[in-house]
Amino acid sequence: MPTRLYLHAAIIAAFAGAPVYAQTSSADTSVETLAPVTVQSSADASAEGLLPAYAGGQVSRGGRMGLLGNLDTMDSPFNSTQYTNQLIKDQQAASVADILQNDPGVRNARGFGNFQQVYMVRGFPLFSDDITYNGLYGLLPRQYLASEFIERLDVFRGANAFLNGAAPGNSGMGGSINVVPKRAPNEPLSELTLGWESGNQGSAAVDLARRFGPDDSTGIRLNAVRRDGGTAVSDEKRELSAFGLGLDWRGERVRLSADLGWQDHRLKDPQPSINVDAGLPIPSAPNAGTNLGPGYIYSNERDLFGTIRGEFDITDKVTTWAAVGGRSSDESSFMSTPKVINQAGDMTVSGSKFARKDIVKTGEIGIRAKFNTGSVGHTINASANHYRWDSRNAYVFYADSGNSNLYDPARVALPQTPSLVGGDLGSPLLTDSIRTTSFAIADTMSFWDDRVLFTAGLRHQKISSRSFNYNTGASNGPSNTSSRVTPVAGLVVKASDQISFYGNYIEGLSQISAAPNTSGFPARPVMNAGTTFDPVQTKQKEVGIKYDGGKIGGSLALFTSDQPSAYVDPQSLVYGVYGKQRNRGAELSVYGEPVRGFRVLGGVTLLDAKQVSTVGGINDGNRAIGVPRTMANLGLEWDVPGTGGLTLTGQAVYTSSQYADAANKQELPAWTRFDLGARYLTELDGHLLTLRANVVNVANKNYWASAGGYPGAGYLVLGAPRTVMLSASLQY
Repeated sequence: MPTRLYLHAAIIAAFAGAPVYAQTSSADTSVETLAPVTVQSSADASAEGLLPAYAGGQVSRGGRMGLLGNLDTMDSPFNSTQYTNQLIKDQQAASVADILQNDPGVRNARGFGNFQQVYMVRGFPLFSDDITYNGLYGLLPRQYLASEFIERLDVFRGANAFLNGAAPGNSGMGGSINVVPKRAPNEPLSELTLGWESGNQGSAAVDLARRFGPDDSTGIRLNAVRRDGGTAVSDEKRELSAFGLGLDWRGERVRLSADLGWQDHRLKDPQPSINVDAGLPIPSAPNAGTNLGPGYIYSNERDLFGTIRGEFDITDKVTTWAAVGGRSSDESSFMSTPKVINQAGDMTVSGSKFARKDIVKTGEIGIRAKFNTGSVGHTINASANHYRWDSRNAYVFYADSGNSNLYDPARVALPQTPSLVGGDLGSPLLTDSIRTTSFAIADTMSFWDDRVLFTAGLRHQKISSRSFNYNTGASNGPSNTSSRVTPVAGLVVKASDQISFYGNYIEGLSQISAAPNTSGFPARPVMNAGTTFDPVQTKQKEVGIKYDGGKIGGSLALFTSDQPSAYVDPQSLVYGVYGKQRNRGAELSVYGEPVRGFRVLGGVTLLDAKQVSTVGGINDGNRAIGVPRTMANLGLEWDVPGTGGLTLTGQAVYTSSQYADAANKQELPAWTRFDLGARYLTELDGHLLTLRANVVNVANKNYWASAGGYPGAGYLVLGAPRTVMLSASLQY
């Protein structure tokens, strides 16, 4: 562990004090006097606060459904899962992607030409900068978010333009993800965690919380983490510094909360994505512990972000709220995506350098009212949202390249000869600007003692975008402004206290890019170059059933989604919305603690993702890039009797074959990964000490984890090698 990390840990320890207890509990323990307590404080300035955790403590009983607010799982006409902080800590999950390894409907991918996390939900990409933070878009770091900021992770499956508004990055047609920030629990909290990971990476984290004032009305929660060192991949280095502050105050009719976050994430010599020539079969995966990069790659990202949210009860039945937030980001990187050019695994290696600065400002206001008309109950929700994003960018592409091999990689000389330059890396100009405004209203009607719930609503969304010249800053033309109305209809029928049937119709919304200047090879001019288009709507229909047995719960969903796409007609050379992708599937999930001391979390997703309409019809009926037919997860935990605090854990993750090209000629093999772990709760000088050990990819399997992530691209990402993680958490 680096010397500076020891110093950091010592500073943390100096500030920690006062006997405390843990925040949540997922396991029965013999250390009864140190049993963790349950958080009841609000995480979003709402009157209800967080919904309680389900049996087993790994998921909650419900979560945020955008405009509709917090809904119990059995009352929601949608399919979603909310992962708790207890699961995050017990699995030593470091990021959003690590948490999503538990979800059978989500697979992790990577951004195009960068190290951005991309989450494939129901076969459609969701970019990491399109996840929401307490309901607001664009506030979180663009490429990576440390788990220390997360109290709960809400995973919504399905189109969601009505609930959240259109994602500004034009992703999320298959689902959305919301990060719930941390708040001070009812009991004092002081927790210090020290950790180690394969590659000699050390970590130190502190979690401090107190409530004070009359009736403990004011809360403060501070989280800080430092990670530094290598990884299980040779020569790869990761460095993370992060700080989060959460404040809340609750009065008789007013509730306020605020969050401030800072994160500095740096990668040195990270494992790159790999391209494969179009005519080649997918090569067998190389040794996952071997670094395939040229040696000069790096990626640095620094973010400052924050929100303020307030809620006011006008009457006992009418509540209004408002929230504002912002983010400032600074990125720099030197990237390379080696390309396999023959079956021997030979690769060409080229480089490109980027600089980026983002400013995001966003906000919303809303009102919720409850009343009855005769025997029918109504919950009216209405809101208005605004989002503003300005991005400054510059790039340099280099002409000189090197040679390497997939199975015997070589370090390549740093490229020196620019071939294409856009802007000034030291002072990038404004290149992209997006404004979105939306208004939404919904009515949830309840019948027969809340046994039947019907929700109907509309959202009107206006999207305006403009691009600017990298070198001069001059506008490339007038802004592209368009608008759409997206509806929702959802029905819940409670057959009993244990069974709910549900169905919904909901749409996604994405902006089509302007018509390009040229198309094909050799390039031919596009007849309607520069033409702009209205947003297109992804249409989803879904039915399902949910079960809540108290100790074990689950759901089964059947869905179909149609997403339009644009391309240049090869005959007329006119760019337009001609294409379509159709994703149909079934999702089965299960969670809970069916037997005391034995917990389960998992499920299966079956996907039929087809290209329905393609250029010239040549790929009609083929599977979509990067979408497997089958995904399955099974996680188990067992509290070993008679051991006084030992828990054994295991997880299996299966992903069937997928294609890296639209023609379905390049197929990635199916893969299965096994993870094992253990944790032990004991006392240290009267305080609760939790020791954790996790091994990811215990068999050290070499596999291609994903193809693409960016629509239409089929680059490959290698699965991580065996990784051992150890940590000790002391609450005192």
